[in-house]
Amino acid sequence: MNIFKKIFRIGQAEIHSVVEKMEDPIKMTEQGIREMRDDLDQSLEAYAKVKALAIRTKNNADKKGEEAKEFEQKAILLLQKAQSSELETEKAEALAKEALMLKKQLVSESEELTKQAEVHDKSVNELQKNIDVLKFNINKWENELSTLKARVKVSNATKEVNRQMAKIDSNSTISMLERMKEKVEEDEALSQAYGSMATGNKTVTDEIDEALGTNSVDKDLEDLKRQLGI
Repeated sequence: MNIFKKIFRIGQAEIHSVVEKMEDPIKMTEQGIREMRDDLDQSLEAYAKVKALAIRTKNNADKKGEEAKEFEQKAILLLQKAQSSELETEKAEALAKEALMLKKQLVSESEELTKQAEVHDKSVNELQKNIDVLKFNINKWENELSTLKARVKVSNATKEVNRQMAKIDSNSTISMLERMKEKVEEDEALSQAYGSMATGNKTVTDEIDEALGTNSVDKDLEDLKRQLGI
């Protein structure tokens, strides 16, 4: 008995627990469908054989029924011949009696074959019901398999994304942001230090000239002109 026949028997309430215990639900479902297809092939083969047997039995019953009618007709002809003096009455009646006995035997055989054909027809109908159920279940579980495969893909993709996100958040992103923050703070402090150093090298005169906008080159030129008496 395949896995799906077992599942069908234990009931809907326990199906989920059985599926949860399967190591690979997809492979198990595929295996169950293959087994049901094997059952379907066997049922179709049995159906064809029983159907053919029912047809042959019915044909034989009809044939014997026709033969019985022929012997009845022959008995009538024999009696007609005796009536018209074409055949001795005693002989005609004896042959007619034999014909009627054969007719009776053929009728009995025809009736028996008809009963057998009816039994075969019932078997054919039962097999047809089984085939319909198998086809329905195969179609149902193939749809279930397609849904299951899609759900597994989505589940695996979601699990992988969540895993990557959890890994990044805990290990990479936060650490990287902390390092970037420290680097920016270091650069800002260094910039302020250089600025302080540059301001500290100026003399009071430089700061005054800078405040007044005095150009040191103009001052040097005036000093040189005074030295030359210009």
